[in-house]
Amino acid sequence: MANHKSSIKRIRQTKTRCAQNRYGAKTMRNAVKKLRGTEDKNEATAMYPKVCAMLDKLAKKNVIHKNKAGNLKSKLAKHVNALA
Repeated sequence: MANHKSSIKRIRQTKTRCAQNRYGAKTMRNAVKKLRGTEDKNEATAMYPKVCAMLDKLAKKNVIHKNKAGNLKSKLAKHVNALA
């Protein structure tokens, strides 16, 4: 068990940040999955900017790597453009 006030606070902060990061990553995965499963071009076109913004925000906060965000955005753009 931590003995110092600062280390106790650090444990609290880490727990909170971990929960926020997990929530963000899980939400992102669900959004990407939903967009990939979409067959309607109008719906996919509307969803794409929101998912991109989410990816950028998570990459900025170092929840996911910036290259992973870029790769996902690229693949999703190809998917949206390929829809008839």
